[in-house]
Amino acid sequence: MRLDKYLKVSRLIKRRTVANEACDAGRVMINGKVAKAGAEVKVGDTIEIAFGMNPVKVRVLAISENPRKEEAAGLYETLR
Repeated sequence: MRLDKYLKVSRLIKRRTVANEACDAGRVMINGKVAKAGAEVKVGDTIEIAFGMNPVKVRVLAISENPRKEEAAGLYETLR
């Protein structure tokens, strides 16, 4: 699944356009490397997002095309 779509369906970022902009600005990394919005996300990947003063680091546990709101938090685990 594309990185920008994963960030949206997992509800780490509210809108896909905002996720796209964050990727273009170089604020999103997959496994320690700056990632573009079209990068593929796989189970087991580590995603880091620089949100101002609060960086977020998560590990991908599952990938789902259309998770419900309750299921979205189960797609990742917070590492930091």
